[in-house]
Amino acid sequence: MSDSHVRVESLIKELVAAFIQHEANANPLITVTRASTAPDYRRVTIFFTTIPEGKEDDAMIFLKRCGSELRGYIKKKSNLKIIPFIEFSVDYGERHRQDIDEIAREIEEQQKHKTTEVNE
Repeated sequence: MSDSHVRVESLIKELVAAFIQHEANANPLITVTRASTAPDYRRVTIFFTTIPEGKEDDAMIFLKRCGSELRGYIKKKSNLKIIPFIEFSVDYGERHRQDIDEIAREIEEQQKHKTTEVNE
């Protein structure tokens, strides 16, 4: 992937996150995890997660409803020659990573608790 492609993805991710921060309610909290741009820059997929879990459908409805506003925001805030059509997708990979981190924390807590019991 070229440097310009990475820069465009990063810019779009930041702009989408800023737009969501200003326009969305705090429930659910929508976090943009990454952006994936087509080689011709005409389409971008924005990956997101929500807090709390299970609110992805509500977030998707909001994001799709605001799609044209979001494109206008990107056009106004950037100097991109091509304003991509935006698609949204739940970042299940990130969600699974968070679940694994939570399990690892629980195991660590259990091990600390067992060590404390043995030492007493």
